Amino acid sequence: MTKRLMLITQNIGDAYTQQIKEIAPDFDLIIGKDKEIWAPHLKNAEIIVGWKKELDNLSLIKGSPLKWIQSWSAGVNNMPLSTLSEKGIILTSANGVHAYPISETIFALMLGLTRKIHTYVKQQQQKVWHHAQMNLEIHEKTLGIIGVGEIGKEAAKIAKAFRMNVLGVRHSGKPTDYVDEMYTPDRLHDILPKCDYVVITLPLTDETEEMFGREEFNRMKKSAFLINIGRGEVIVENELVQALQENIIAGAGLDVFIKEPLNENSPLWDMNNVIITPHTSGSTEHYSKRVIEDIFIPNLKHYLENEKPLINVVDYNKGY
Repeated sequence: MTKRLMLITQNIGDAYTQQIKEIAPDFDLIIGKDKEIWAPHLKNAEIIVGWKKELDNLSLIKGSPLKWIQSWSAGVNNMPLSTLSEKGIILTSANGVHAYPISETIFALMLGLTRKIHTYVKQQQQKVWHHAQMNLEIHEKTLGIIGVGEIGKEAAKIAKAFRMNVLGVRHSGKPTDYVDEMYTPDRLHDILPKCDYVVITLPLTDETEEMFGREEFNRMKKSAFLINIGRGEVIVENELVQALQENIIAGAGLDVFIKEPLNENSPLWDMNNVIITPHTSGSTEHYSKRVIEDIFIPNLKHYLENEKPLINVVDYNKGY
């Protein structure tokens, strides 16, 4: 009897390989990051863990047995969602694995801008001893988290150590721990004038694309800092550049951009009130462990018992 096929497009190590074999003995496993390892087997895969651009045309062909994709990333906006939906393929994301590293990056950027660490690093390179008019502190300020998911909740929890007032925006408007006031997206303009820090943790969807532009920046305090670790397309980038150049807002910490790598000609590179990181806010030594142990293996067990996973199932209508 022909075995079912599971394809994992990552290098996961012998221990996890053995564990998955024991859980799913009816499956043949194809495991490896190199294309030559997994490409010949795509048309026969029932489960794919990890997504590559090359998989679009090779795994979604007519008659494919593909039933479930476990994304290796939290964001799924670069995947063929409409096609997957039409074919009835289940998609689960890696949402939640980033809560610790990204929340740490959020506060690294907030503290860096507030205490002018980026300015002092530049001065150190030039052997310049200068105060740089540093006089801000983060304690007891107001933090607005736009998109309160797992990352937003962890950031709100950390904010309480700084005695911050936390305002949140989420689609449901449902309250959660550590967020003092929760709003729905239609109330975004109501909270922006109240915030000393605005943190964007949103996925990219039709609803969130270009959510932040000139009007939103004008509603923010002139002393406010913007942090974006969500998706670059959530911001109208040229209007952000103008807002920073004209001191409409005080500064920005940016990990994501519309085009990556960020174009060498972008004015953002040379701005003294901007900190740029190269889409690394989710990087962590524990990434594989969290995807496999916290999401994929529990999902696999439930899939084998009930033919569907439970954790992080993507709602195609919402796009996340």
